[in-house]
Order: sequence, then structure tokens, then C-alpha cells
Amino acid sequence: MRGRNCVLHWCSQTGLPIQPQPQREQSLPYGGYEYPQQAGFVPPDMMQQQQPYTGQIYQPTQGYTPASAQSFYGSNFEDEPPLLEELGINFDHIWQKTLTVLHPLKVADGTIMNETDLAGPMVFCLAFGATLLLAGKIQFGYVYGISAIGCLGMFCLLNLMSITGVSFGCVASVLGYCLLPMILLSSFAIVFSLQGMMGIILTAGIIGWCSFSASKIFISALAMEGQQLLVAYPCALLYGVFALISVF
Repeated sequence: MRGRNCVLHWCSQTGLPIQPQPQREQSLPYGGYEYPQQAGFVPPDMMQQQQPYTGQIYQPTQGYTPASAQSFYGSNFEDEPPLLEELGINFDHIWQKTLTVLHPLKVADGTIMNETDLAGPMVFCLAFGATLLLAGKIQFGYVYGISAIGCLGMFCLLNLMSITGVSFGCVASVLGYCLLPMILLSSFAIVFSLQGMMGIILTAGIIGWCSFSASKIFISALAMEGQQLLVAYPCALLYGVFALISVF
């Protein structure tokens, strides 16, 4: 303080201006610091005066229209198809296709038969392998292997013969459904021997039944009028292999 007074006295005698010294902040005890409040930037939109709320408590204004949960979640549930139909399993169509195979003289519906339905063929192939198993023949690999090769061969042949063409799933579906009479033959093999004359006649009848049903469905679905015998011949070769597995 004495040095500061001397400097002030010297400046007053010489006529120099005295610059004010910045004041030190007052020291506060521990925990009592006061931070200077700095004015932050406020956007001009925030400076506008807010309109007061004119509604009533628990009564929303008319401009607010709450949407119900049904509009978000339950509006489309009724329009959705059943789960089995989304998976491609239609029991009505499966039953109609089965009846078409069991009645060879019945006219086949081309719109239903031209579907890729593999639920019924998988069941029939499994049932055919199960009946062979009951007869003491474990032939599941041969059944599925011959089925795959036969479907591939018929797929190539039908695409060459037809104008519209056919999908591989449709060919597998038709050949799988027409395997149903072969299950009857393998069921007879559990009780009776098919290596005699009666067995040969029954086997030939079952092969003709399967091939006739498959060819009838193919010509109705692909509009191949007058070509049933040409389609029935390779089908008879395929089902003849299944018959050989059942007999021997």
C-alpha cells in the first residue's frame, strides 16, 4: 500500500493520468463462490410472448385427436389370411387334389392343380416309406432320391412339350399326390406277397392308376389336349420304379 501511495503522489505531481486498477473479487469462504452470470444468446423466436393455455385440465382441445390402439394394431388383423394359408397349406385344396387322384375319371380343376403345394406330397412320400418300413424295407433314401430325379425329368419334358411351361414345384406337387395309390400297394405288401400272378396284376393296375391320374392333371393344368398318352408313358416309368421297390 505504501508503494501504491508513492506512485499516486508522483503521478499527481507530474500530471500523468491515473489509470484505475481492477478491483479484486471479494474472497468468499469455502463453498460460497459466486459465479458471474453471463447473458447467453437467446434466439428471436424465443423472445416472442407465449400464448397462454386456454383449455381446461383433463379436457384436451378439439385440435388434439388421439388415435385409438385399434387404428394402429387391430385394423388389419381381420383382413390378414390364416397362418396355414400363408405357409401354403390349404386343407381344402389338399382334399380336392386327393379326391381327384382317387377318382381317375373325375375332371381335374386346372386352377387348383397348378399350385405349388408340397405339404401333401411330403406326407404321401413319408407314408409310402413308412409302409415299406412295416414290410421290412428301409427305403426312405431311395424314395426321396427317385422322386427328385423323376420330378426333374418330368419338369424338363413338360417344358419342352407345353407352350405355357410349368414350374418345378407344380410338377413335384402333382407327382407326389399321384403317389397315393402306390401307398395302397405297399400296404398290401405288408400282409400279402406281391411276387405271384395276383401281385403282378395288382401292381400293373396301380401303375396304370398313378400314371393316368398324373397325366390327366398335367394336361388339364397345362392345356395339353390330345397329349395324355405322351405324358402318361414317362409317368408310368417313374411309378414303375416305385412299384419295383414295393414288390421286391
